[in-house]
Amino acid sequence: MDKKDLRIVFLGTPEFAVESLDALVKADYNIVGVVTMPDKPAGRGHKLLHSPVKQYALEHGLRLMQPVSLKDPSFVDELRSLNADLFIVIAFRMLPEIVWQMPPLGTFNLHASLLPRYRGAAPINWAVINGDRETGVTTFFLKHEIDTGDILRQERVEIGEDECVGDIHDKLMHLGAELTLDTVGHILAGDLKPIPQDELLQGEEATPAPKIFKETCRIDWTQPAEKVRNLVRGLSPYPAAWTTISIDGGESVTAKILKATVCKDVVSRNPGHVTVAKDRLLTDCGDCAIAIERLQPAGKRPMDAGEFIRGLNGRSVTVE
Repeated sequence: MDKKDLRIVFLGTPEFAVESLDALVKADYNIVGVVTMPDKPAGRGHKLLHSPVKQYALEHGLRLMQPVSLKDPSFVDELRSLNADLFIVIAFRMLPEIVWQMPPLGTFNLHASLLPRYRGAAPINWAVINGDRETGVTTFFLKHEIDTGDILRQERVEIGEDECVGDIHDKLMHLGAELTLDTVGHILAGDLKPIPQDELLQGEEATPAPKIFKETCRIDWTQPAEKVRNLVRGLSPYPAAWTTISIDGGESVTAKILKATVCKDVVSRNPGHVTVAKDRLLTDCGDCAIAIERLQPAGKRPMDAGEFIRGLNGRSVTVE
């Protein structure tokens, strides 16, 4: 089969998925349909917001579907009428079996981790939060249990010591597009040898990557400084680690912590104690201190610590 004869349906929603869709279009693959989330109201005016995948599909004249329910018979019938050979899923919802079993060549997913590490909704975040020095992208065929299908292809990438989750997201977005093209090419060639994830686990448990909630993002200052710093890195710039800053005089403010560095030479006296040092907020953790270098107080724009310090007018602060 020639690649122009290969009929592909692409399912995805955010910017992360657009990179792969664009790579497929530019490689002259035949995208016969694009499925994305329904528009959502956003902002004060509740204006309906298009997903990045929808915006791309509209700009490139691709057939678009936005089902509320993936089990809706009319959607399933429309999808079947496209006579697609292959479905590609990237950063989308969990698919019902009636959908992912439809194409004769199967349905594969691009996942932003080295499966079976970090199965779940937030693999990039947890790799950085846990202090990993390496991550990557994986393509695998879908099956009933989420993120458990047989592995098709993988690519690895280093996590730099000072990189945050935003940096790694962008790395994996570009690497994922390359891997998506590579996987489709091997499917066309018929030379893939899928690897069951159980073979890689060898009896061990898979690493989970659960959804990030607000309480997940709250900083526990009794933890070691490196663990606090990794939490900040693993959530920056979004959704961001946060803490409550208590200012002398009774004022308190919730603030997102966007950048911090470990200060191993500063001995911790009391977790949460803050020493104002020039343009840094030296904050005691469980073992030593970290320096808060960039933050965003609630209702304000992101700012360097020096700007925040100048607004204190000499008042002392603690965090909790």
